[in-house]
Amino acid sequence: MAMRWKRALALAAHRGGLLPAAGALFGGRRLTVLAYHRVADPHAAGFDSYRRNVSATPAEFAAQMDYVAEHFHPVSLEQVEAALDGGPGLPRRPLLVTFDDGYRDNLTAAWPALQERGIPMTVFLATGFIGGGEGFPWDRAAWCFRHTALRHATLPVVGERSWAAAEEREAVLGAWLEALKRLPDAAREEALEALPGTLGVALPDDAFPNLCLTWGEVREMAGAGVSFGAHTEQHPILTRVPPERARSEVRGSRRRLEDELGTAVRTFAYPNGGRADVDETTVRLLSEEGFRLGFTLLPGPERPSAARRSPLLLRRIYIHLGDYPARFAAKAHGVPRLLRAVR
Repeated sequence: MAMRWKRALALAAHRGGLLPAAGALFGGRRLTVLAYHRVADPHAAGFDSYRRNVSATPAEFAAQMDYVAEHFHPVSLEQVEAALDGGPGLPRRPLLVTFDDGYRDNLTAAWPALQERGIPMTVFLATGFIGGGEGFPWDRAAWCFRHTALRHATLPVVGERSWAAAEEREAVLGAWLEALKRLPDAAREEALEALPGTLGVALPDDAFPNLCLTWGEVREMAGAGVSFGAHTEQHPILTRVPPERARSEVRGSRRRLEDELGTAVRTFAYPNGGRADVDETTVRLLSEEGFRLGFTLLPGPERPSAARRSPLLLRRIYIHLGDYPARFAAKAHGVPRLLRAVR
């Protein structure tokens, strides 16, 4: 019932043109950063990777970018970095579009839509997966669940689980992956390695031949104006690995990017990026490694004063599959964060 009321209120506010006015309460120069992972159709034939990592279908993304172009002033990563370094200020209602990980549909589906509308694009790469066919851990797990003949299993970490319909199987997969996030990195890897045998499947080496970008495609996009930042090598949650591993991941991803692109990299997006995934130690690590900007997934938008004060803790608005137009508009204008602030 509560969800229906929230949707009804969002639709009414959207139709009445109230959302931009509500967002204006943050101030016209607040920084809005949208965070995406993938633009794809998760129900297409042959889709074997993790459906919940899809942020929008191509049609939804195009509509969202139409709204962005109409109600915001899209900016580039370089403009944001320059403004926070004391250079030219950002325009009113600045908005930055970012993607995490490095999926190939960033090039094939998202980038054309952004080019058509003149909206800059930023991609934070988990460099260890670029140009390879291994797939991210959650995509490998999704493949195992998708191809198992079982309807019941004693899963690593969470124990016995059952599923019948595809929706139940996806829910079990999602809950299992969330449980893994709370584990230390070594225990998480052990659970992932055990999963195929538990589900009675053999994950082929070529399960994901075109899932991620290649380095040639990254260079092509960079040459066309796409900005790139670091996102570790193997995508560990930095607060759950030993300090030396965290430093190696941060430093290694930056060095690989700089070697491939021939340009300095001073921006970073924290894997997972929630409150439990970013702490004083990780922020200090980024500062010591020479990063200027760090992007979390703490809900935005960000006030200019806060962005200047803590440029390694910039907020982003996480876009989910199924964010219908009114909900997307509310999130983009910062209404959810505004409502939390006035409680």
